[in-house]
Amino acid sequence: MSVTAPPGRVQTALASNKLGALDLMFFAVAAAAPLTILVGLVPTAWQVTSATGLPLAFVILGVILAVFSVGYVAMAKRIRHTGAFYSYIAQGAGKPFGVAAAFIAVPAYGILAIALFGAIGPTAVALLPEPVSDKVPWWVMAVLVLIFVAVMGMLRVDVNGKVLAIALLAEVVLVVVCDVIDLVHPAGGRVGLETLRPASLGGWESTAVAFAICVSSFIGFENPTNLSEESKDSQRTVGRAITRGLAVMTLLYAGSVWALGVAIGPEQLRQAAAEHPTDLPFAVAARYAGGQVLVDIGQWLLLTSLVAAAVSYHNNVTRYLFALGRERVLPAALGRTAPRTFAPRNASLLLSAVTFAVIMTYALAGADPMVQLFYWLGTGGGFGILLLIVGTSLSVPCYFWQHRHTPRTTPGSGRISVWQAYIAPLAAAVMLGWIAWLIVEHFAGLLNVAPDSAMRWAFPAGYGLLAVAGGVWAFILYLHRPAVYAAVGLGTTPAAALAGTAPHPTAYSGTPGGVR
Repeated sequence: MSVTAPPGRVQTALASNKLGALDLMFFAVAAAAPLTILVGLVPTAWQVTSATGLPLAFVILGVILAVFSVGYVAMAKRIRHTGAFYSYIAQGAGKPFGVAAAFIAVPAYGILAIALFGAIGPTAVALLPEPVSDKVPWWVMAVLVLIFVAVMGMLRVDVNGKVLAIALLAEVVLVVVCDVIDLVHPAGGRVGLETLRPASLGGWESTAVAFAICVSSFIGFENPTNLSEESKDSQRTVGRAITRGLAVMTLLYAGSVWALGVAIGPEQLRQAAAEHPTDLPFAVAARYAGGQVLVDIGQWLLLTSLVAAAVSYHNNVTRYLFALGRERVLPAALGRTAPRTFAPRNASLLLSAVTFAVIMTYALAGADPMVQLFYWLGTGGGFGILLLIVGTSLSVPCYFWQHRHTPRTTPGSGRISVWQAYIAPLAAAVMLGWIAWLIVEHFAGLLNVAPDSAMRWAFPAGYGLLAVAGGVWAFILYLHRPAVYAAVGLGTTPAAALAGTAPHPTAYSGTPGGVR
Protein backbone atom coordinates (compact mmCIF):
# COMPACT_ATOMS: atom_id res chain seq x y z
CA MET A 1 0.00 0.00 0.00
CA SER A 2 1.51 3.34 -1.02
CA VAL A 3 1.34 6.40 1.13
CA THR A 4 0.94 9.80 -0.47
CA ALA A 5 0.67 13.28 0.91
CA PRO A 6 -2.82 14.79 1.05
CA PRO A 7 -3.65 17.24 -1.75
CA GLY A 8 -2.29 20.72 -1.08
CA ARG A 9 0.11 19.55 1.61
CA VAL A 10 3.83 20.04 1.07
CA GLN A 11 5.70 16.80 1.67
CA THR A 12 8.82 17.38 3.78
CA ALA A 13 9.70 13.89 4.99
CA LEU A 14 11.82 11.08 3.65
CA ALA A 15 10.46 7.54 3.51
CA SER A 16 10.92 5.69 6.79
CA ASN A 17 11.71 2.03 7.54
CA LYS A 18 12.81 1.20 3.98
CA LEU A 19 16.41 0.05 4.36
CA GLY A 20 17.97 -2.74 6.39
CA ALA A 21 21.61 -3.16 7.36
CA LEU A 22 22.43 -5.01 4.13
CA ASP A 23 20.80 -2.31 1.98
CA LEU A 24 22.78 0.38 3.79
CA MET A 25 25.99 -1.56 3.29
CA PHE A 26 25.31 -1.79 -0.45
CA PHE A 27 25.00 2.01 -0.61
CA ALA A 28 28.32 2.36 1.23
CA VAL A 29 30.39 -0.13 -0.75
CA ALA A 30 28.83 0.84 -4.09
CA ALA A 31 29.85 4.47 -3.51
CA ALA A 32 33.45 3.36 -3.06
CA ALA A 33 33.25 1.57 -6.46
CA PRO A 34 35.68 -1.27 -5.61
CA LEU A 35 36.23 -2.36 -9.20
CA THR A 36 37.03 1.21 -10.22
CA ILE A 37 39.59 1.41 -7.42
CA LEU A 38 41.27 -1.84 -8.44
CA VAL A 39 41.29 -1.00 -12.14
CA GLY A 40 42.13 2.70 -11.96
CA LEU A 41 43.64 3.76 -8.66
CA VAL A 42 45.87 0.79 -7.85
CA PRO A 43 47.84 0.84 -11.14
CA THR A 44 48.24 4.61 -10.74
CA ALA A 45 49.58 4.16 -7.21
CA TRP A 46 52.12 1.60 -8.37
CA GLN A 47 53.29 3.94 -11.11
CA VAL A 48 53.74 7.08 -8.98
CA THR A 49 55.29 5.48 -5.89
CA SER A 50 57.94 2.86 -5.25
CA ALA A 51 55.75 1.26 -2.59
CA THR A 52 54.75 -2.29 -3.51
CA GLY A 53 53.01 -2.72 -0.17
CA LEU A 54 49.61 -1.30 -1.12
CA PRO A 55 47.87 -4.30 0.50
CA LEU A 56 49.47 -3.35 3.81
CA ALA A 57 48.51 0.30 3.28
CA PHE A 58 44.88 -0.74 2.76
CA VAL A 59 44.94 -2.82 5.96
CA ILE A 60 46.42 0.04 8.00
CA LEU A 61 43.90 2.52 6.63
CA GLY A 62 41.07 0.08 7.30
CA VAL A 63 42.17 -0.17 10.93
CA ILE A 64 42.43 3.62 11.28
CA LEU A 65 38.93 4.10 9.87
CA ALA A 66 37.67 1.33 12.15
CA VAL A 67 38.95 3.37 15.09
CA PHE A 68 37.11 6.41 13.69
CA SER A 69 33.93 4.39 13.28
CA VAL A 70 33.83 3.63 17.02
CA GLY A 71 32.83 7.19 17.87
CA TYR A 72 30.99 7.69 14.59
CA VAL A 73 28.68 4.75 15.27
CA ALA A 74 28.14 5.94 18.84
CA MET A 75 26.93 9.27 17.43
CA ALA A 76 24.72 7.48 14.90
CA LYS A 77 22.90 5.75 17.75
CA ARG A 78 22.00 9.10 19.27
CA ILE A 79 21.54 11.42 16.32
CA ARG A 80 19.35 10.39 13.40
CA HIS A 81 20.02 12.88 10.64
CA THR A 82 20.30 12.60 6.87
CA GLY A 83 23.24 15.03 6.79
CA ALA A 84 25.42 13.20 9.29
CA PHE A 85 28.74 15.11 9.22
CA TYR A 86 26.88 18.42 9.30
CA SER A 87 24.64 17.38 12.18
CA TYR A 88 27.33 15.69 14.25
CA ILE A 89 29.68 18.66 13.98
CA ALA A 90 26.85 21.14 14.67
CA GLN A 91 25.74 19.28 17.79
CA GLY A 92 29.30 18.61 18.92
CA ALA A 93 31.60 21.50 18.03
CA GLY A 94 28.81 24.07 17.61
CA LYS A 95 26.35 25.36 15.04
CA PRO A 96 28.81 27.69 13.22
CA PHE A 97 31.17 24.75 12.68
CA GLY A 98 28.21 22.65 11.57
CA VAL A 99 27.19 25.13 8.88
CA ALA A 100 30.84 25.38 7.82
CA ALA A 101 30.88 21.58 7.51
CA ALA A 102 27.70 21.69 5.41
CA PHE A 103 29.32 24.22 3.08
CA ILE A 104 32.15 21.71 2.57
CA ALA A 105 30.01 18.57 2.45
CA VAL A 106 27.65 19.59 -0.35
CA PRO A 107 30.42 20.65 -2.79
CA ALA A 108 32.68 17.72 -1.83
CA TYR A 109 30.01 15.06 -2.27
CA GLY A 110 28.67 16.96 -5.26
CA ILE A 111 31.93 16.97 -7.20
CA LEU A 112 32.40 13.28 -6.37
CA ALA A 113 28.98 12.58 -7.89
CA ILE A 114 29.77 14.69 -10.94
CA ALA A 115 33.36 13.48 -11.39
CA LEU A 116 32.19 9.93 -12.02
CA PHE A 117 30.68 10.98 -15.35
CA GLY A 118 34.18 11.84 -16.56
CA ALA A 119 34.93 8.11 -16.43
CA ILE A 120 31.45 6.86 -17.31
CA GLY A 121 31.42 8.60 -20.70
CA PRO A 122 34.73 7.27 -22.09
CA THR A 123 34.17 3.81 -20.56
CA ALA A 124 30.74 3.52 -22.18
CA VAL A 125 32.02 4.76 -25.55
CA ALA A 126 34.83 2.18 -25.51
CA LEU A 127 32.23 -0.58 -25.18
CA LEU A 128 30.40 0.46 -28.35
CA PRO A 129 31.17 -1.31 -31.67
CA GLU A 130 34.20 0.22 -33.36
CA PRO A 131 32.53 2.10 -36.22
CA VAL A 132 30.09 3.67 -33.76
CA SER A 133 32.54 4.38 -30.95
CA ASP A 134 34.67 6.52 -33.26
CA LYS A 135 31.74 8.84 -33.91
CA VAL A 136 30.10 9.09 -30.48
CA PRO A 137 31.62 11.72 -28.15
CA TRP A 138 32.06 10.82 -24.50
CA TRP A 139 29.58 13.39 -23.27
CA VAL A 140 26.68 11.78 -25.17
CA MET A 141 27.06 8.55 -23.21
CA ALA A 142 27.63 10.52 -20.00
CA VAL A 143 24.34 12.39 -20.49
CA LEU A 144 22.46 9.17 -21.26
CA VAL A 145 23.70 7.65 -18.00
CA LEU A 146 22.88 10.90 -16.20
CA ILE A 147 19.26 10.52 -17.32
CA PHE A 148 19.21 7.06 -15.75
CA VAL A 149 20.77 8.35 -12.52
CA ALA A 150 18.31 11.26 -12.42
CA VAL A 151 15.37 8.88 -12.79
CA MET A 152 16.76 6.69 -10.01
CA GLY A 153 17.02 9.76 -7.82
CA MET A 154 13.26 10.26 -8.13
CA LEU A 155 12.38 6.67 -7.20
CA ARG A 156 11.98 5.06 -3.79
CA VAL A 157 15.22 4.64 -1.90
CA ASP A 158 14.71 0.88 -1.55
CA VAL A 159 14.49 0.57 -5.36
CA ASN A 160 17.89 2.27 -5.56
CA GLY A 161 19.18 -0.18 -2.97
CA LYS A 162 18.12 -3.19 -5.05
CA VAL A 163 19.83 -1.83 -8.17
CA LEU A 164 23.04 -1.18 -6.22
CA ALA A 165 22.92 -4.68 -4.73
CA ILE A 166 22.78 -6.33 -8.16
CA ALA A 167 25.60 -4.20 -9.58
CA LEU A 168 27.80 -4.60 -6.51
CA LEU A 169 27.39 -8.36 -6.22
CA ALA A 170 28.30 -8.79 -9.88
CA GLU A 171 31.53 -6.82 -9.57
CA VAL A 172 32.51 -8.53 -6.31
CA VAL A 173 32.03 -11.95 -7.92
CA LEU A 174 34.29 -10.92 -10.81
CA VAL A 175 36.95 -9.57 -8.44
CA VAL A 176 36.94 -12.79 -6.40
CA VAL A 177 37.18 -14.90 -9.57
CA CYS A 178 40.21 -12.87 -10.71
CA ASP A 179 41.76 -13.20 -7.24
CA VAL A 180 41.43 -16.98 -7.29
CA ILE A 181 42.95 -17.17 -10.78
CA ASP A 182 45.85 -14.97 -9.64
CA LEU A 183 46.57 -17.06 -6.54
CA VAL A 184 46.45 -20.32 -8.48
CA HIS A 185 49.07 -18.94 -10.90
CA PRO A 186 51.67 -17.17 -8.71
CA ALA A 187 54.75 -15.61 -10.27
CA GLY A 188 57.80 -17.75 -9.59
CA GLY A 189 55.61 -20.69 -8.63
CA ARG A 190 54.95 -19.67 -5.01
CA VAL A 191 52.47 -17.52 -3.08
CA GLY A 192 54.46 -14.91 -1.17
CA LEU A 193 53.67 -12.27 1.45
CA GLU A 194 56.22 -9.70 0.33
CA THR A 195 53.63 -6.98 -0.33
CA LEU A 196 52.28 -7.33 3.23
CA ARG A 197 55.62 -6.66 4.93
CA PRO A 198 56.38 -3.18 6.37
CA ALA A 199 59.50 -2.86 4.21
CA SER A 200 57.30 -3.06 1.09
CA LEU A 201 55.97 0.44 1.81
CA GLY A 202 59.39 1.84 0.98
CA GLY A 203 60.73 5.06 2.45
CA TRP A 204 58.87 7.78 4.32
CA GLU A 205 57.86 9.74 1.22
CA SER A 206 56.77 6.62 -0.63
CA THR A 207 54.64 5.56 2.34
CA ALA A 208 53.08 9.00 2.60
CA VAL A 209 52.09 9.04 -1.06
CA ALA A 210 50.70 5.50 -0.84
CA PHE A 211 48.52 6.47 2.14
CA ALA A 212 47.39 9.67 0.46
CA ILE A 213 46.32 7.78 -2.65
CA CYS A 214 44.70 4.80 -0.94
CA VAL A 215 42.64 6.69 1.63
CA SER A 216 40.27 7.91 -1.09
CA SER A 217 39.38 4.27 -1.81
CA PHE A 218 37.35 4.14 1.40
CA ILE A 219 35.26 7.26 0.78
CA GLY A 220 31.66 6.09 0.91
CA PHE A 221 31.92 3.80 3.95
CA GLU A 222 30.34 6.59 6.02
CA ASN A 223 27.20 6.79 3.85
CA PRO A 224 24.80 4.66 5.97
CA THR A 225 24.39 7.51 8.47
CA ASN A 226 23.03 9.72 5.69
CA LEU A 227 20.28 7.18 5.14
CA SER A 228 19.47 6.71 8.82
CA GLU A 229 16.11 8.48 8.56
CA GLU A 230 15.07 5.95 5.91
CA SER A 231 16.41 2.86 7.65
CA LYS A 232 14.80 0.23 9.83
CA ASP A 233 15.85 0.32 13.49
CA SER A 234 18.63 2.79 12.72
CA GLN A 235 20.23 2.49 16.16
CA ARG A 236 21.34 -1.00 15.15
CA THR A 237 21.33 -1.19 11.36
CA VAL A 238 23.44 1.92 10.68
CA GLY A 239 26.30 0.79 12.90
CA ARG A 240 26.24 -2.71 11.47
CA ALA A 241 26.27 -1.38 7.91
CA ILE A 242 29.25 0.88 8.61
CA THR A 243 31.38 -1.78 10.30
CA ARG A 244 30.50 -4.51 7.81
CA GLY A 245 30.97 -2.22 4.82
CA LEU A 246 34.37 -1.12 6.10
CA ALA A 247 35.38 -4.74 6.65
CA VAL A 248 34.27 -5.70 3.14
CA MET A 249 36.22 -2.82 1.59
CA THR A 250 39.38 -3.58 3.56
CA LEU A 251 39.31 -7.30 2.75
CA LEU A 252 38.43 -6.70 -0.89
CA TYR A 253 41.12 -4.08 -1.47
CA ALA A 254 43.92 -5.70 0.53
CA GLY A 255 43.11 -9.24 -0.61
CA SER A 256 42.70 -8.38 -4.28
CA VAL A 257 45.80 -6.19 -4.51
CA TRP A 258 47.83 -8.84 -2.67
CA ALA A 259 46.56 -11.54 -5.09
CA LEU A 260 47.41 -9.31 -8.04
CA GLY A 261 50.91 -8.81 -6.66
CA VAL A 262 51.31 -12.56 -6.23
CA ALA A 263 50.43 -13.18 -9.88
CA ILE A 264 52.63 -10.39 -11.26
CA GLY A 265 55.54 -10.51 -8.83
CA PRO A 266 56.61 -7.56 -6.62
CA GLU A 267 59.48 -6.57 -8.91
CA GLN A 268 57.23 -6.34 -11.98
CA LEU A 269 54.34 -4.34 -10.49
CA ARG A 270 55.34 -0.92 -11.82
CA GLN A 271 55.99 -2.22 -15.32
CA ALA A 272 52.72 -4.17 -15.41
CA ALA A 273 50.80 -1.12 -14.21
CA ALA A 274 52.34 0.99 -16.97
CA GLU A 275 51.44 -1.60 -19.62
CA HIS A 276 47.84 -2.04 -18.42
CA PRO A 277 46.75 1.24 -16.79
CA THR A 278 43.02 0.64 -17.41
CA ASP A 279 42.53 -3.14 -17.23
CA LEU A 280 45.32 -4.59 -15.10
CA PRO A 281 43.27 -7.05 -12.94
CA PHE A 282 41.45 -8.42 -15.98
CA ALA A 283 44.52 -8.62 -18.20
CA VAL A 284 46.55 -10.53 -15.61
CA ALA A 285 43.79 -13.06 -14.89
CA ALA A 286 42.95 -13.42 -18.60
CA ARG A 287 46.43 -14.80 -19.29
CA TYR A 288 45.42 -17.97 -17.48
CA ALA A 289 41.63 -18.20 -17.85
CA GLY A 290 38.87 -16.52 -19.79
CA GLY A 291 41.03 -14.66 -22.27
CA GLN A 292 39.44 -11.70 -24.00
CA VAL A 293 35.99 -12.74 -22.76
CA LEU A 294 37.07 -12.10 -19.17
CA VAL A 295 38.50 -8.70 -20.14
CA ASP A 296 35.26 -7.77 -21.92
CA ILE A 297 33.14 -8.82 -18.94
CA GLY A 298 35.44 -6.80 -16.71
CA GLN A 299 35.01 -3.67 -18.81
CA TRP A 300 31.21 -3.98 -18.75
CA LEU A 301 31.20 -4.47 -14.99
CA LEU A 302 33.57 -1.53 -14.63
CA LEU A 303 30.88 0.58 -16.28
CA THR A 304 28.17 -0.76 -13.98
CA SER A 305 30.47 -0.10 -11.01
CA LEU A 306 30.81 3.54 -12.04
CA VAL A 307 27.06 3.89 -12.61
CA ALA A 308 26.29 2.31 -9.23
CA ALA A 309 28.67 4.75 -7.56
CA ALA A 310 26.97 7.63 -9.37
CA VAL A 311 23.56 6.48 -8.11
CA SER A 312 24.87 6.15 -4.56
CA TYR A 313 26.51 9.58 -4.51
CA HIS A 314 23.46 11.16 -6.15
CA ASN A 315 21.38 9.88 -3.24
CA ASN A 316 23.96 11.16 -0.80
CA VAL A 317 24.12 14.69 -2.18
CA THR A 318 20.36 15.05 -2.49
CA ARG A 319 19.88 14.08 1.13
CA TYR A 320 22.36 16.69 2.30
CA LEU A 321 20.54 19.29 0.22
CA PHE A 322 17.22 18.06 1.61
CA ALA A 323 18.47 18.30 5.19
CA LEU A 324 19.72 21.86 4.71
CA GLY A 325 16.50 22.86 2.96
CA ARG A 326 14.37 21.33 5.71
CA GLU A 327 16.23 23.40 8.30
CA ARG A 328 16.13 26.48 6.01
CA VAL A 329 19.91 26.83 5.98
CA LEU A 330 19.43 26.58 2.20
CA PRO A 331 16.19 27.45 0.35
CA ALA A 332 13.17 25.62 1.77
CA ALA A 333 12.25 24.21 -1.65
CA LEU A 334 15.18 21.80 -1.35
CA GLY A 335 13.57 20.32 1.75
CA ARG A 336 10.55 18.96 -0.11
CA THR A 337 10.03 15.38 -1.22
CA ALA A 338 7.93 13.65 -3.87
CA PRO A 339 4.47 12.69 -2.54
CA ARG A 340 4.54 9.09 -3.79
CA THR A 341 8.20 8.07 -3.45
CA PHE A 342 9.31 10.41 -0.63
CA ALA A 343 12.49 11.05 -2.63
CA PRO A 344 14.07 14.52 -2.27
CA ARG A 345 12.67 15.60 -5.63
CA ASN A 346 13.80 19.21 -5.84
CA ALA A 347 17.29 18.43 -4.60
CA SER A 348 17.56 15.63 -7.15
CA LEU A 349 16.46 17.88 -10.00
CA LEU A 350 18.96 20.54 -8.96
CA LEU A 351 21.87 18.10 -8.79
CA SER A 352 20.94 16.58 -12.16
CA ALA A 353 20.84 20.04 -13.75
CA VAL A 354 24.21 21.03 -12.27
CA THR A 355 25.75 17.73 -13.39
CA PHE A 356 24.48 18.25 -16.93
CA ALA A 357 25.89 21.78 -16.97
CA VAL A 358 29.32 20.59 -15.81
CA ILE A 359 29.42 17.76 -18.36
CA MET A 360 28.57 20.15 -21.19
CA THR A 361 31.07 22.74 -19.96
CA TYR A 362 33.88 20.18 -20.04
CA ALA A 363 32.71 18.95 -23.45
CA LEU A 364 32.63 22.45 -24.97
CA ALA A 365 36.02 23.26 -23.48
CA GLY A 366 37.54 20.13 -24.99
CA ALA A 367 38.86 19.06 -21.59
CA ASP A 368 40.10 15.55 -20.91
CA PRO A 369 37.18 13.87 -19.09
CA MET A 370 39.28 11.13 -17.48
CA VAL A 371 42.00 13.41 -16.12
CA GLN A 372 40.40 16.82 -15.59
CA LEU A 373 36.89 15.71 -14.67
CA PHE A 374 37.14 12.24 -13.15
CA TYR A 375 40.61 12.23 -11.61
CA TRP A 376 41.05 15.86 -10.58
CA LEU A 377 37.56 16.37 -9.20
CA GLY A 378 37.48 12.89 -7.68
CA THR A 379 40.73 13.55 -5.83
CA GLY A 380 39.51 16.94 -4.65
CA GLY A 381 36.15 15.60 -3.51
CA GLY A 382 37.75 12.77 -1.57
CA PHE A 383 40.00 15.26 0.21
CA GLY A 384 36.95 17.28 1.25
CA ILE A 385 35.30 14.20 2.76
CA LEU A 386 38.51 13.40 4.64
CA LEU A 387 38.43 16.90 6.17
CA LEU A 388 34.86 16.26 7.31
CA ILE A 389 35.89 12.94 8.85
CA VAL A 390 38.64 14.70 10.81
CA GLY A 391 36.18 17.41 11.90
CA THR A 392 33.68 14.79 13.01
CA SER A 393 36.38 12.95 14.98
CA LEU A 394 37.05 16.15 16.92
CA SER A 395 33.34 16.85 17.41
CA VAL A 396 32.40 13.46 18.88
CA PRO A 397 34.22 14.06 22.21
CA CYS A 398 32.70 17.56 22.38
CA TYR A 399 29.20 16.13 22.02
CA PHE A 400 29.60 13.48 24.67
CA TRP A 401 31.31 15.89 27.06
CA GLN A 402 28.34 18.22 26.77
CA HIS A 403 26.00 15.30 27.54
CA ARG A 404 28.15 13.56 30.14
CA HIS A 405 25.60 14.14 32.92
CA THR A 406 22.48 13.55 30.84
CA PRO A 407 20.52 10.59 32.18
CA ARG A 408 19.61 7.73 29.90
CA THR A 409 15.91 8.21 29.12
CA THR A 410 15.50 6.82 25.61
CA PRO A 411 15.10 3.04 25.28
CA GLY A 412 18.01 1.55 23.40
CA SER A 413 20.19 4.67 23.47
CA GLY A 414 22.47 3.22 26.11
CA ARG A 415 25.56 4.57 27.78
CA ILE A 416 28.92 4.57 26.11
CA SER A 417 32.46 4.03 27.28
CA VAL A 418 35.31 6.52 27.52
CA TRP A 419 36.92 4.62 24.63
CA GLN A 420 33.91 5.28 22.39
CA ALA A 421 33.38 8.89 23.45
CA TYR A 422 36.91 10.24 23.74
CA ILE A 423 39.89 7.97 23.14
CA ALA A 424 38.96 6.42 19.79
CA PRO A 425 37.68 9.66 18.17
CA LEU A 426 40.72 11.68 19.27
CA ALA A 427 43.12 8.94 18.15
CA ALA A 428 41.37 8.82 14.78
CA ALA A 429 41.55 12.61 14.49
CA VAL A 430 45.32 12.54 14.98
CA MET A 431 45.92 9.72 12.48
CA LEU A 432 43.51 11.00 9.83
CA GLY A 433 44.68 14.58 10.35
CA TRP A 434 48.20 13.41 9.59
CA ILE A 435 46.99 11.76 6.37
CA ALA A 436 45.14 14.95 5.41
CA TRP A 437 48.37 16.89 5.89
CA LEU A 438 50.23 14.37 3.72
CA ILE A 439 47.69 14.93 0.96
CA VAL A 440 48.16 18.70 1.15
CA GLU A 441 51.94 18.25 0.97
CA HIS A 442 51.72 15.95 -2.05
CA PHE A 443 48.71 17.43 -3.83
CA ALA A 444 50.75 18.37 -6.90
CA GLY A 445 51.95 14.79 -7.27
CA LEU A 446 48.48 13.38 -6.69
CA LEU A 447 47.04 15.58 -9.44
CA ASN A 448 50.12 15.08 -11.63
CA VAL A 449 50.65 18.83 -12.03
CA ALA A 450 53.73 21.01 -11.59
CA PRO A 451 54.63 21.90 -7.97
CA ASP A 452 53.98 25.58 -8.69
CA SER A 453 50.63 24.92 -10.39
CA ALA A 454 47.61 26.75 -9.00
CA MET A 455 45.75 23.42 -9.02
CA ARG A 456 47.91 22.27 -6.12
CA TRP A 457 46.18 24.70 -3.78
CA ALA A 458 42.80 24.93 -5.49
CA PHE A 459 41.05 22.35 -3.32
CA PRO A 460 42.69 23.05 0.07
CA ALA A 461 42.17 26.79 -0.36
CA GLY A 462 38.69 26.30 -1.79
CA TYR A 463 37.54 24.26 1.18
CA GLY A 464 39.04 26.82 3.53
CA LEU A 465 37.05 29.59 1.86
CA LEU A 466 33.88 27.48 1.92
CA ALA A 467 34.32 26.85 5.64
CA VAL A 468 34.72 30.57 6.29
CA ALA A 469 31.65 31.31 4.18
CA GLY A 470 29.69 28.73 6.17
CA GLY A 471 30.75 30.29 9.44
CA VAL A 472 29.76 33.74 8.22
CA TRP A 473 26.38 32.44 7.05
CA ALA A 474 25.82 30.87 10.47
CA PHE A 475 26.52 34.25 12.09
CA ILE A 476 24.05 35.94 9.75
CA LEU A 477 21.43 33.34 10.64
CA TYR A 478 22.11 33.91 14.33
CA LEU A 479 21.58 37.65 13.97
CA HIS A 480 18.70 37.82 11.51
CA ARG A 481 17.02 34.39 11.45
CA PRO A 482 17.24 33.01 14.98
CA ALA A 483 14.59 30.34 14.34
CA VAL A 484 16.68 28.91 11.50
CA TYR A 485 19.83 29.07 13.62
CA ALA A 486 18.03 27.19 16.39
CA ALA A 487 17.21 24.36 13.96
CA VAL A 488 20.77 23.92 12.64
CA GLY A 489 21.78 20.27 12.84
CA LEU A 490 18.60 19.11 14.61
CA GLY A 491 16.81 17.51 11.67
CA THR A 492 13.65 19.56 12.00
CA THR A 493 12.06 22.77 10.77
CA PRO A 494 12.83 26.12 12.45
CA ALA A 495 9.30 26.38 13.85
CA ALA A 496 9.52 22.91 15.34
CA ALA A 497 12.97 23.62 16.79
CA LEU A 498 11.67 26.68 18.64
CA ALA A 499 8.61 24.77 19.83
CA GLY A 500 10.70 21.79 20.92
CA THR A 501 8.86 19.40 18.62
CA ALA A 502 9.86 17.39 15.56
CA PRO A 503 6.97 17.08 13.12
CA HIS A 504 8.59 15.03 10.36
CA PRO A 505 7.87 11.32 10.82
CA THR A 506 11.45 10.12 10.73
CA ALA A 507 12.71 12.40 13.47
CA TYR A 508 14.55 10.81 16.35
CA SER A 509 13.46 12.26 19.65
CA GLY A 510 15.01 11.49 22.97
CA THR A 511 17.87 12.28 25.24
CA PRO A 512 21.32 10.85 24.60
CA GLY A 513 22.82 8.59 27.17
CA GLY A 514 25.70 9.60 29.36
CA VAL A 515 29.28 8.36 29.41
CA ARG A 516 30.62 5.84 31.81
